[in-house]
Amino acid sequence: MQLTGDQSSAIALIRRLVLENARIYAGRYVLAFLCMGLVAATTAASAWVMRDVIDRIFVARDERMVWILAAFIMAIFLIKGLASYGQDIILNRIGNDLVARSQKRLFSRLVEQGIDFFNQHSPGELTARITHNANAARAVLNAVMVSFGRDLLTLLGLILVMIAQDPLMFAIVVVIMPVSIYGVSRLIKRVRVQAESAFLAFTQIVSATQEMARGIRTIKAFNLEGRMNAIAEKAIDSARQRADKIATINARSSPLMETLGGIAIAGVILYGGFSVINLDRQPGAFFAFITALLMSYEPAKRLARLHINLEKDLVGVRLLYEAIDTDITQPDRPDARALTVSAGEVELQNVSFTYDNGKVLCDVDLKFRAGTVNALVGPSGAGKSTVFSLIERFYIPQKGRILIDGVDLAGATGKSVRKHIALVSQETFLFEGTVAENIAISRPDASHDEIVAAANAANASGFIETMPEGYQTRLATSGDTLSGGQKQRLAIARAMLNDARILLLDEATSALDSESEALILEALDRLMVDRTTIVIAHRLSTVRRADCIYVLDAGRIVQSGPHNKLIAEDGLYARLHALQFDA
Repeated sequence: MQLTGDQSSAIALIRRLVLENARIYAGRYVLAFLCMGLVAATTAASAWVMRDVIDRIFVARDERMVWILAAFIMAIFLIKGLASYGQDIILNRIGNDLVARSQKRLFSRLVEQGIDFFNQHSPGELTARITHNANAARAVLNAVMVSFGRDLLTLLGLILVMIAQDPLMFAIVVVIMPVSIYGVSRLIKRVRVQAESAFLAFTQIVSATQEMARGIRTIKAFNLEGRMNAIAEKAIDSARQRADKIATINARSSPLMETLGGIAIAGVILYGGFSVINLDRQPGAFFAFITALLMSYEPAKRLARLHINLEKDLVGVRLLYEAIDTDITQPDRPDARALTVSAGEVELQNVSFTYDNGKVLCDVDLKFRAGTVNALVGPSGAGKSTVFSLIERFYIPQKGRILIDGVDLAGATGKSVRKHIALVSQETFLFEGTVAENIAISRPDASHDEIVAAANAANASGFIETMPEGYQTRLATSGDTLSGGQKQRLAIARAMLNDARILLLDEATSALDSESEALILEALDRLMVDRTTIVIAHRLSTVRRADCIYVLDAGRIVQSGPHNKLIAEDGLYARLHALQFDA
């Protein structure tokens, strides 16, 4: 993952973030700015009133002004408290909505990406982008709005108070500003570099946690706890080190600002004290100025450190937009149409396909006639699974055509192609939800009776009805409470309910005990009736009855025909058959 950024790109990111959200939240931001304006005004008023407190109460000893000024101060702080409350509520609700919108937008973009996109990005990285980056967008927008709303308005109000009390004293303060700006700007680049490294370490922690949760059986079986601990500790230590460096860099601005602030205040005290003692000026203006100067210190420091703080979160915003702006891989053509399937004949014509790591299929011609059972066999890496991926239109071949009922899939929408295909694979993925919901994923509007009928046809109703809540029993994503055979029968029930014309079986009976295999084969026999069925199998005993068997080797079709013909040819199929059955 390549991360880059400079000042111009940071400004562009902030501009885009503000412009995209300003219109959506315009009304609420106006209310928030009104609240922030009240906070700024009351803060400036509390500094201004110090002149009258000193001159009218402590110097002139006006008893009536004690009550008036005390009531005035109570009023401005009450208004300030209410305005601060309003500002916080509005900004927090905007922030929560922004996070939700960003996560929905990013998830929607990711789920539309092609399979090859997910081959290039780890689950940990994608999870981090959904969680960390959406919150980073909120943090940046809040920081910008609060800084330019509350802090800037407050600072401007206090500056007006200082200028009104004594312009020359204000000039003393202004002299040190260029020094502070130069010092803070030197820290910004270092924060950016460390923030990028910290995010990468965060993704490694997420990845390690996901691997631990998904592979806990393997970890326990091979006593890999120590190895997983070492991986996680390395990632966590890296994240901690980056966080320490960011904290150190952030902290370096404090001595700079504190020292410069002390110099400014000392200069003001020297000048103000000299003016009161030797020039017989009223002390109230001096105290009002000092109060405004001290109160301006915090908003000024926050504004000075704004760019440093933003750099940490701008890394996340940059990654958020990078994911949102990434072109969809394997998109539908602009003129793509929905595929209509009647017979279900599938054909590959002179197809060649290459992944980034090398060619997989070379000049492949295949024809799966409607309503027939076909098998793909061959050594691992021969290209069998790639044929399935191409039929499902997860990829477009670099050469040749793939046709369903004579229609080139390159001109069809991917969703419409997959609507007519049912898949039962070796690994059945279960979603978090009920048994019924898992069966009905392809047809969410299916009735309960239809779901039960599909489960009956798949020989799954027996074990489902013994579960605590039957079809309403909730399953975890991993489905650890179910056996391999039970998961496979749920997958067959899905396919039954889908009622697609084309059926893909990818090692559907591998690694099962004899009883489970018998139940699944019986269910598959029902499922394959009147469908174009294509089977991938390493166990050749499961494909003997196929109408046509295609033998792949190194991405090419080397044999085709029924079982008896291929045995008689004494080619690769006969050798694979002999290896299995002689053993």
